[in-house]
Amino acid sequence: MTCNTSPFNWVSLCSVSNSIEANLIKGWMEQQQIRVRLQGEALNGAIGDIPAPETQITLLVYQIKLPLAKQILLEYTQQQSLGDDWRCQNCDEPNASSFEICWLCSTEKNESTK
Repeated sequence: MTCNTSPFNWVSLCSVSNSIEANLIKGWMEQQQIRVRLQGEALNGAIGDIPAPETQITLLVYQIKLPLAKQILLEYTQQQSLGDDWRCQNCDEPNASSFEICWLCSTEKNESTK
């Protein structure tokens, strides 16, 4: 029996309930040079046909990058809880507090915008 403990094994970082959040976190990780694999993303469209817990999307990272990825995830979740969402002055689209530019039209966030 061999023990598969390679630092380049994919391990679970976290699970989220929707594809948008999964890809946001993936983007944060990739900015820090951490490769991410999304597992179960295709099942997200089956909500209603199968139980919601079964449609969770799991983010996988290399085992060697797991400590750094956990730190980045902590920073992400802290930033999500810090500010209020805001509405773009250009297109009136709602944006999460973590966005510095509008996801729809790429207009920069104005500090007076809420």
